[in-house]
Amino acid sequence: MRWLVVLLLGIGVLWWLWSARTLSPAAFAARYTEPLPPQPPAAVYHLGHSLVGRDMPAMLAQLLRHRYHSQLGWGASLNQHWQGAVPGLAEENRPPAYRPAQEALASGEYDAVVLTEMVELRDAIRYHDSARALADWVRLARGARPDVRVYLYESWHRLDDPQGWLERLDRDLPDLWEGALLRRAMAQRDVGTVYVIPAGQVMAALVRRIEAGEVPGLSGRRDLFGLMPDGSPDPIHLNDLGAYVVALTHAAVLTGQSPVGLPHALRRADGTPATAPTAEAARIMQEVVWQVVSRYALTGVSG
Repeated sequence: MRWLVVLLLGIGVLWWLWSARTLSPAAFAARYTEPLPPQPPAAVYHLGHSLVGRDMPAMLAQLLRHRYHSQLGWGASLNQHWQGAVPGLAEENRPPAYRPAQEALASGEYDAVVLTEMVELRDAIRYHDSARALADWVRLARGARPDVRVYLYESWHRLDDPQGWLERLDRDLPDLWEGALLRRAMAQRDVGTVYVIPAGQVMAALVRRIEAGEVPGLSGRRDLFGLMPDGSPDPIHLNDLGAYVVALTHAAVLTGQSPVGLPHALRRADGTPATAPTAEAARIMQEVVWQVVSRYALTGVSG
């Protein structure tokens, strides 16, 4: 029995050493000193859940005119996708957008891969081995195509979060998305640099403009969020206006170019017209996106 105890202790120590590995703040910052050259993608793959949704990738494809596929789930973590145990897989995915994730990334057909983690992010990190799962997906993509650009889509949490919605967006980016997820994943072998699509930061900056009365036609944060089937406010899922803002954020990061001047009347994934912002509101949305994206080094975009 003594050998079994020693073996288990050894496994525990190795696991602790692996999970504790992280890039130092200086080493992490050094990964982002040189921006990526602007390069609009030809094909994009999205992996995530309902905060990706079906409509946002479709809007993004209308803006950039690229091919895309996705795999979505109900609040699915990166680890659940990796293990093939995705809740809501059949319900959330529709042809022609759906393509199984491991098959898609192993094909090497995508020059941009966008990954996101489940929320509550703290639960994903604690219970779903987020950093390891992110590293696994990146290694799969880069093993098939070494020049692929891999992005982590920073999302948000519930509007009714007791710690405050804006407060969490301000705090979670350095503490969780960067500190507990990216720095640990990028410390692993053969992962390289993962860039960030800071949709949560854009939403926070835009909401501050809206609630200061600076965006015509919008009065508060709930104007970017949808409704539940019973007509009550949805505390986390976006409406068409919110999806448009997130699509603009993806467009700016993926191309390295300002989204100012892009169209604002788009269609949903099912082909129906999306609710569009006014031209003036759309321009403010586009300007806010570029201000955030171009000032955040982890996007890989030069300001």
